[in-house]
Amino acid sequence: MKSREIALCGMMNALAVVIMNLGGIVPMATFCTPILAMIVLLPVLEEYGAKLGWCAWVTVSILSLLQVTDRETAFVYVFFGWYPMLRPAINRLPTKLGRLGVKLIICNVVIALLYGAVLRVMGLTADLLEGTKLMNYALLALGNISFLMMDLVLGRMTLMWRVKWRKYFFK
Repeated sequence: MKSREIALCGMMNALAVVIMNLGGIVPMATFCTPILAMIVLLPVLEEYGAKLGWCAWVTVSILSLLQVTDRETAFVYVFFGWYPMLRPAINRLPTKLGRLGVKLIICNVVIALLYGAVLRVMGLTADLLEGTKLMNYALLALGNISFLMMDLVLGRMTLMWRVKWRKYFFK
């Protein structure tokens, strides 16, 4: 069984890194490729649990930081790629409003940390961003909406793995 585990984890990690590298090639894929990389790693999480899911996230994060030409894409994956491992715990919360609140808090904290790091790495100052406060709030709102849509997609793709695709890999 270990050989199947190693093979699936290795192939999914490799595919996730290839998808992350596409983010540096396709100009508008900064936010799409990290989500696709998360989706590719869902079978590892579903079949072998959170421990190997975390290992896969760390592996893809390190390789993305080393290989991906678009640093922002790599940072988006590093800061958000762990979310699929946390998602089942959040979904066990008793109320829908509580789940939504926790997801939005996580999203906003991660966005603040992510763009704080990105601005620091790029050497931009807060003075440069002062004149665009309204735009920053609009982008934050769109980021929250995108995060909730990503959560929905992760849920649907997890369900598709369980119901439809798993039988093709594990007979």
